[in-house]
Amino acid sequence: MTNVSATPFEPPEHPAPLLDRTLVDAFLEHVPDIVFFKDSASRFIAVSRSKARRHDREPAELIGQSDADYFAPEHVQAARADEEKIMRTGKPILARLERTRFIDGREGWTEVSKLPLRDETGAIVGTFGLGTDVTETQTIKLELEQAHRELLNTSRLAGMAEVATGVLHNVGNVLTSVNVSANVLATGLQQSKAESLERVSALLQSHAGDLGAYLTTDPKGRRIPEFLISLGQHWLEERDRLQRELTSLQQSIDHIKEIVGMQQSYATTSGAVESLDPAALMEDALRMNTGALERHQVTCVRDFQPVPRMRAEKAKVLQILINLIRNAKYAAHEGRQAERTITLRIAPGPAGRVHLSVADNGIGIPARNMDRIFTHGFTTRPGGHGFGLHSSRTAARAMQGELTAQSPGPGQGATFTLDLPVA
Repeated sequence: MTNVSATPFEPPEHPAPLLDRTLVDAFLEHVPDIVFFKDSASRFIAVSRSKARRHDREPAELIGQSDADYFAPEHVQAARADEEKIMRTGKPILARLERTRFIDGREGWTEVSKLPLRDETGAIVGTFGLGTDVTETQTIKLELEQAHRELLNTSRLAGMAEVATGVLHNVGNVLTSVNVSANVLATGLQQSKAESLERVSALLQSHAGDLGAYLTTDPKGRRIPEFLISLGQHWLEERDRLQRELTSLQQSIDHIKEIVGMQQSYATTSGAVESLDPAALMEDALRMNTGALERHQVTCVRDFQPVPRMRAEKAKVLQILINLIRNAKYAAHEGRQAERTITLRIAPGPAGRVHLSVADNGIGIPARNMDRIFTHGFTTRPGGHGFGLHSSRTAARAMQGELTAQSPGPGQGATFTLDLPVA
């Protein structure tokens, strides 16, 4: 393959139309996504600062260079094939996930759209593109898959089917939040504004001969600067929103790792006992269930009283609270109340104890079932397995605590209380 940077750079035979430099420069300086324009030989003729920053360069340093100066040969070859096809057919490539290999050995992932660049006559004179670095998202996905494999392997080696089943059940709970965050990220990437950028580019190119008058006198042209500013603001807000989802996704994966670690501790030694903040743990458990609560239209009420810190194992307490909130959500959803509500309470218990309670206004528990709900395999919910409450009580007792349940009867809700020692 010929290195397209081997020959000195010369201006393209059909240069891109001259645009309002203030407008274009402001856009390329501040757009958060990776933006690049190339001539027909795949050499950069304009790039965003975010693109240059990716290579630890200034934007001017990339002009006249090509992918071969920054990426591994196989990446360069694939990118050139894409660009040749786009220039030949005029058809864009939109929102494609690519594995990015840099010339210095680094690897990453990019969500990229590539489109034809046309001159004022409509002839294709190069390509341009818009990309988003999604390396973190893909890394998290791979870590999640690895954590899942480790979980299955550890369960098999330990030979503790009951514990493994409980852990898988709780991992499934957290995966619901992971799935919600992943869907938000995927939707955000799919709803890229690349097509809007292409339309603006085409509009500007069609008025290359009278661009100044078009931008100042034509009603549509006068709106273009405002639109580009709005587009840049949209990308900044979208970046912040997706970053928040990434943070939530990372926290959920960290909890999955804790669950895996807890399962491993059953096969070796018990986990670390720590001084824990009850309110922080309750909030973490609630966050793991946020997506499911919203889908089932269940309202959550907090009733947190001042209490001392607890002495317990963080992963086990989270496992218990997640199970209790999940069960309360189902109970409230299946009840007949007009407003589905669960209440999270933190209160002092007897001397030296702390109580964490999860109450719902749902279907309630018949008296005949009160002695059976913590039995391994017992469930009244279709599709349930009857492992959650049993494993939760087992985990509570392993921490010198207790898990109890109360219910006035069918249709009157239920309250589950986790009793733990203070630090």
